[in-house]
Amino acid sequence: MSMTIAEKIFAKASGKKEVEAGDVVMANIDVAMTHDLTGPLSVEAFEKIGVPKVWDPEKIVILFDHQVPADSLDAVTNHMIMRKFVKEQGITNFYDVREGVCHQVLPEKGHVVPGEIVVGTDSHTCTHGALGAFSTGIGSTDMSMVFATGKLWFKVPETIQFNIEGTLPDYTYAKDVILNIIGQIGADGATYKACEFAGETTQNMSVSDRMVMCNMAIEMGGKTGLVEPDQKTVNYLKNRTTKSYDIIKGDKDAASLEIMDIDVNDLEPQIACPHNVDNVHGISDVEGTPIDQVFLGSCTNGRIQDLRDAANILKGNKVSDSIRMLVIPASREVYTKALNEGLMNIFVDSGALVCNPCCGPCLGGHVGLIGPGEVSLSTSNRNFKGRQGSSEGEVYLSSAAVAAASAITGKIEDPRNL
Repeated sequence: MSMTIAEKIFAKASGKKEVEAGDVVMANIDVAMTHDLTGPLSVEAFEKIGVPKVWDPEKIVILFDHQVPADSLDAVTNHMIMRKFVKEQGITNFYDVREGVCHQVLPEKGHVVPGEIVVGTDSHTCTHGALGAFSTGIGSTDMSMVFATGKLWFKVPETIQFNIEGTLPDYTYAKDVILNIIGQIGADGATYKACEFAGETTQNMSVSDRMVMCNMAIEMGGKTGLVEPDQKTVNYLKNRTTKSYDIIKGDKDAASLEIMDIDVNDLEPQIACPHNVDNVHGISDVEGTPIDQVFLGSCTNGRIQDLRDAANILKGNKVSDSIRMLVIPASREVYTKALNEGLMNIFVDSGALVCNPCCGPCLGGHVGLIGPGEVSLSTSNRNFKGRQGSSEGEVYLSSAAVAAASAITGKIEDPRNL
């Protein structure tokens, strides 16, 4: 029986020879992740079950990234709850306030490899599909059951494969590709489907760029994002992990496989406009829109290449006096690389504010919020009302290059103009 990557992973995880889309299976979990914001609810639910110990303390990863350093008494309490849980349960993979955003830290530290089932109490856990794992967000109650049993029920999803072909024009990136796809199929166009990214353009992308695409699969309703593992995947994992893994490839004739062709040869920079991620326009439609803040960072575009792209544009220029710009690296590893390359000097000299690795304003609950009537241009993944502060504010989404160019002019700017 021909199967997609997702079907093959679920067959393996459930001990079956084959499965097909629509089957309900009990799958063994390889990695379970939770963080400071959702973790306390999972711990509370787990304790109500009455199981004294988690199923495998070495397969659980706990990180602090959403509110670090703690910015309120509630945040402090959450941190204390999770530190106590880590100590009591003997959880070895614990990253306190120092490391950065969960979806960047997990692959950096080698916790994710191809062919695994990875779950996390965060909707953007689908990011890790860039390494060929089936990775998805779950609720805190579901996570409590994973803590107790190491298993979870799933309905095997259908797969929509985005066959991306062509050469990206200058100043157009993976972020523009995924925004364009979401704009085409809508916020619910891939509901509960495995969103598989394929084609020549995807093959030419770095693992970092593939993570951008998979990260935003949830924004079109996807259950996960997926990229078939290749030599770039293997090279990325080298020296990062001691895990053994299988390279799982899908069958072209799988019954549940739907293919959508995407041509990027003429793609211009894309902007998601308020207040929905699928409200996507080419930058030529919205350039000149005044902004109040630029946020460069998040689990979508806070990686080293994003900082390099932005620094190349900001070097020798100044952030407009009419706005503020926040630069928040996705992890300590990224922060260190940026320091060593001199990128932080460029940001500071330009007038940007450089913050510690964390989620920052992305969740609307930490540093850098916007007020009523203010406009944010962000490299993150969501622009719903109130996402970055006031429900009367507006959030636009873009690539790092557009963010940097716009910081200079104080309005949404096409980087090709500079």
